[in-house]
Amino acid sequence: MRKDITIAAEGRDARGKNEARRLRAKGSMPAVVYGGAEGATAVAISPKELSRILNSKTGHNTIFNLSLPGNAAGGAATPVMIVDWQFDPIKDSLLHADLKRIDLTKRIAVKVPVVTHGDPKGVKLQGGIHEIVTREIEIECLPDEIPEQFDVNVTELVIGQNIRVSEIPLTGSMKLLSSPDAVVSHVVALRVEEAPAAETVEAAATPAAEPEVIKKGKKEEEAAGGEAAAQPKKK
Repeated sequence: MRKDITIAAEGRDARGKNEARRLRAKGSMPAVVYGGAEGATAVAISPKELSRILNSKTGHNTIFNLSLPGNAAGGAATPVMIVDWQFDPIKDSLLHADLKRIDLTKRIAVKVPVVTHGDPKGVKLQGGIHEIVTREIEIECLPDEIPEQFDVNVTELVIGQNIRVSEIPLTGSMKLLSSPDAVVSHVVALRVEEAPAAETVEAAATPAAEPEVIKKGKKEEEAAGGEAAAQPKKK
């Protein structure tokens, strides 16, 4: 989805870890812009402004304007999208981003979130469980027609019923790329644990048999005791 947001970036010539540290110390970070006739361009950009876009409702599907002095468009802002990014796992701060130039006249492939609404009848009336299987689908469309999300009403679902990707309505230039047979969500019966088998219960109730070795030892001791009793005592 296109937004009326413009972020300024600066070209950079230096590369490497030292340059990245220097940029972050100044409140900036390294990024790369690619796509189109201009080719790849290394830039320095504000991580706070990019984080704000990633955390918005449209997230990485947001198309915004990048202002880069000296570009092929004569310094004019260029529509871009964030296609890849890296966060610091400890500080949770943005470290690097890849931006792609967007031609607003050409279709692009994007993944759009799927959000379910309502309480299924199979849950309220039948005691089933509503499971969400697919949380986003991939479509192809013009950049200006990228939806924020797809809303799916699951109120009428009963146990055994599901909603598939093919049932999500597409508009305008949208074309489905995900499998149409993929399940978005369904209602299933509550699983009940089976009772233990009768033979298992009987086996548990029967006392354990005496080990063969012990039985054999007892018999030998009894036999030895009998022989000793049978022998006459010496005077």
